[in-house]
Amino acid sequence: METPRTNKDLLVGGLKTMGVTLFLLFLGPFILHAGFSNPDKPLYIPLVIAGVLTCGAAIYFGFKGIRTIMDSLFGRK
Repeated sequence: METPRTNKDLLVGGLKTMGVTLFLLFLGPFILHAGFSNPDKPLYIPLVIAGVLTCGAAIYFGFKGIRTIMDSLFGRK
C-alpha cells in the first residue's frame, strides 16, 4: 500500500492564492476607509463599491486557497 504524498505543485498554487488573499485583505479595508472618510467627494460611491468588491474577492480567494491547500495535502475525493 502506497502512502499518500503531498502534491507540491498544487500546494504552491494554494500558497500563491493565499498571498493574493493577504494582499486583498489589506487593500479592501484601505479603499473602504478612503471612500468613507470623503463622503463629499465625487469618487465616494466608486471607492465604496471598489472596496466592497475587493473585500468580497479576498473572502473568495481565501476559501479557494484553503481548499487548494487541503486538496494538495489530502487529495481529491
